[in-house]
Amino acid sequence: MTSIILAEISASVSELKKNPMGTVAAGEGFPVAILNRNEPAFYCIPAKAYEALLEKLEDLGLNAIADARENQAEIKVSLSDL
Repeated sequence: MTSIILAEISASVSELKKNPMGTVAAGEGFPVAILNRNEPAFYCIPAKAYEALLEKLEDLGLNAIADARENQAEIKVSLSDL
């Protein structure tokens, strides 16, 4: 069975076990596909890349909320009412 590998660098589970930090470093800041029997098992993602991914996902969610509320009627409120 063939699989799409969504990373430019790949390593085996054995390579990851032997040198985890070296495997991460091989990706040069990008994800590394970890293969088990030549099939992608998971992606090893550096912390900074993972944080950036989560920020983008959060931004997409906030944009979806803003877009959904774009045409809602405005309600005037004074600070003293709060």
